[in-house]
Amino acid sequence: MNFSGKVILIVGASSGMGLVLAKRLASEGALVCVTARRQDKLEALATEIESAGGRCLAIAADATDEVAAASVVEAVVERFGRLDMIYLNAGGAPALDMRTMTAGQVNAYMRSNYDVVVNYLFPALHQMVRQGGGHVGHTNSLAGLLGVPLQGPYCAAKAAAILLIDTCRMEFRQAGIRFTTVYPGFVATEITANDGMPAPLEISTEKAVDHIIHALRAEKSDYLFPFSMRWIIRLARLLPKSLVLRILEKTVPERPQSPAPLSGTATQAR
Repeated sequence: MNFSGKVILIVGASSGMGLVLAKRLASEGALVCVTARRQDKLEALATEIESAGGRCLAIAADATDEVAAASVVEAVVERFGRLDMIYLNAGGAPALDMRTMTAGQVNAYMRSNYDVVVNYLFPALHQMVRQGGGHVGHTNSLAGLLGVPLQGPYCAAKAAAILLIDTCRMEFRQAGIRFTTVYPGFVATEITANDGMPAPLEISTEKAVDHIIHALRAEKSDYLFPFSMRWIIRLARLLPKSLVLRILEKTVPERPQSPAPLSGTATQAR
């Protein structure tokens, strides 16, 4: 895929991988549209991109609000006439010990990682159907492929998103819509710095975006990174489930950890 001249909407672009991705795509000539909740961060990003000779439209919105998300997609199409790609990067969660959580808290964290995908995905898909094609990119997580202690609601939401998008691949294929899902391991960002989770084999945000750019350019369907974590996950899925669970159980703390209060939708997916 050649990004030059493409209209690309990045959801969750005020920090972390979304921010770096926006700058990288703009440097390659894309017409970048960025959205997140923090207006000041988005405006600073747009100013930086435009000062470097790029083009950027910044629209603040809450990704958990279905109407607000649809309005962002409408605004992008009204401004540029089309939407060539949407990149879904909203979500995230701190360490979540389900031994201390209520049903409402579990549901809230799942919504903040699943609804934020659905709310933007379907307005974008409907627009792409009307225009005859497009490309959907999504930051999922290796945690969506394997239950991880202290990340139960997050893992469940990411797994649900995998199945939803896999079904979209089949139902929207004839409309000319392509899908790329990336599965990062641990990435060092502002959001994940103090989330209470161990981060083995952590990579920088810039390195993570290198992988994302590669996956999007090559239009890969699924792309797991970094390579070391990719093979660990693949091995774990081949081993007996009982063995994998016993290994992972060793990382569960003896004393339950109270989850941090839900502060809204982060712009970084683990």
